[in-house]
Amino acid sequence: MKKIFCAPLLLFGSLLYAETISFTEEVRVITSKPEYRMVTTRTPFQECWDEQIEVHYAPPPPHNDGSGVVGGVIGGVAGGVLGHQIGGGSGKTAATVGGAIVGTLVGKNLAEQNSYSPPPPPMYRTERRCTTRYEEKSAEKFMGYRNTANYKGQSIVKYSDQPLEFIHVNVTASY
Repeated sequence: MKKIFCAPLLLFGSLLYAETISFTEEVRVITSKPEYRMVTTRTPFQECWDEQIEVHYAPPPPHNDGSGVVGGVIGGVAGGVLGHQIGGGSGKTAATVGGAIVGTLVGKNLAEQNSYSPPPPPMYRTERRCTTRYEEKSAEKFMGYRNTANYKGQSIVKYSDQPLEFIHVNVTASY
């Protein structure tokens, strides 16, 4: 019974006296090498140009200025006079009516053709066009020094802005 009671008491007592000690050691650097990395930068720039754009306008609507009616009347009168000159006897009336009809159609068509205006020629306007492009540049960039030391069989690496002579190692020991 004494053994069962003493063993935990001894273990608890040893835990009360357990301590931790921390200290810093200086370890001499074996190698110190500069390290570089390839860095690519993309710089945007705008490329612009002027472009001629063709602009079409709707043709003007045909205008009815009455010239077709006037041409038809003049053509009908002229055709009737000519038909009257050609015909003879009872055919004279038929020739006059036929000449008037043909003259009316011809006069109307001629008057309407003269009133036709062609569509206007195409016009152009200048528009500014732009696009974004990128210029890529690659260069080696200095990242720092890789300082290497050995501490109790272990390799220690520390990066810095300049070469180091020593690396400080924090050591913690518990007993």
